[in-house]
Amino acid sequence: METEAVKTLLGGLAFMADLPEHALDECAAVTTVADFAAGTIIFDEGAVNPSLYVVIRGRVGLDMQVPGRGRVRVLSLGPGEMLAWSALLGGGTMTVSAVALRDTQAVALPGARLLEICGANHEAGFHVMQRMASALAQRLVATRLQLLDLFAEPAGAAPLGS
Repeated sequence: METEAVKTLLGGLAFMADLPEHALDECAAVTTVADFAAGTIIFDEGAVNPSLYVVIRGRVGLDMQVPGRGRVRVLSLGPGEMLAWSALLGGGTMTVSAVALRDTQAVALPGARLLEICGANHEAGFHVMQRMASALAQRLVATRLQLLDLFAEPAGAAPLGS
C-alpha cells in the first residue's frame, strides 16, 4: 500500500487522531498493513514483537497462560483498538498471546521508530501516550472484571466460611 493511502488509513483511526501532520507523515512512511486469517496467532505470550498494531477490521483475542487452566481469554479487541503495547513501552516482550478471531486487518507500526517520532515531536508523543494510557486504563478495568468473575462464588454454592 502506498504511503498516501496508509496516511489516510492512519488518519482515520482514533488512536492516531490529532497527530500533527508531519508526525502522521513519518508514521505512514514506516507503517505496514497486516492481514491475519481467522485462527492466526499474531504473537505469543513471552515472545518479542517489535510492532504496535491498531485493528482496522476484524477481531483479536488476547489470551494468557494460566497455571492449571491453560490459555484463558482475557480480552477481545476490535476496530480502532491497539494491541502489542509492549512494543512501545516494554521492550517488545508480549504479556499475552494474540489470535485473530475473524479475518483481521491491522496497521503495524514499528515500536522503536514510533518512540523516535514521539521523542522528536513532543506534541505527537503526547497524543500517542495519551491514547496508550487510555487503552491501558480500559484494560485494567477489563482485568478487574475478569478477576471478579474468576473469584466469584459459583451459583448455588455455600458462602465461604459456612
